[in-house]
Amino acid sequence: MAYWALTGVTAYKPVSVKGIRFMSIAISTRVRLPVILKGDDIVETEIVSYEGLSSESVAIVFPGTDKQSDTPLVRIHSECLTGDAFGSALCDCGPQLREAKQRIAREGGVLIYLRQEGRGIGLYNKLKAYKLQQDMAMDTFTANRHLGFANDMRSYDEASAMLSALGVSSCRLLTNNPDKVSALEETGIQVTERVPTGNFGNAHNSRYLEAKKSHGHFLD
Repeated sequence: MAYWALTGVTAYKPVSVKGIRFMSIAISTRVRLPVILKGDDIVETEIVSYEGLSSESVAIVFPGTDKQSDTPLVRIHSECLTGDAFGSALCDCGPQLREAKQRIAREGGVLIYLRQEGRGIGLYNKLKAYKLQQDMAMDTFTANRHLGFANDMRSYDEASAMLSALGVSSCRLLTNNPDKVSALEETGIQVTERVPTGNFGNAHNSRYLEAKKSHGHFLD
């Protein structure tokens, strides 16, 4: 069984990862977490917490059908309360999260859930950015800059460390964002394939998706 797969083990030695700003992290707890995919379809997963992270990010480990794979399917998903929990149509975060759970459940792998809401600016600031988009027709990146932030404040260093602590040294990465690919590879995680996510456009998020595309996301 691959090291990252379901094991029931609750603690590991700390790991240090190339290029990451903190010294080391360690897995703290692994507990069983049945996850609803759709309707009555429930899959047994494990949720993993860590020591040494800057926030309470977690990994969800899916058994899938191939526990021997050296290149599990991985999704790095940044927290979006409005999309993930409330079903906001202003972004594509909720549909991407649902897609990731379903695909990783089929193939086996890891969902990394990073607590960096609003591209790292936090929930309340994200709501301020929404107001600028709605009242002044700014796009998501311009609104962030207007509030004094960079286009994207997120970091994926801790995602790399979380994967390394699970024993993942290479993966297939489910993403349309090339920054995630380069961030993992720069910190020692080999990305053997970029697996595109779906295009979840609707009448409310078309400008948001166009802004993402103009900043390098693959949305075709």
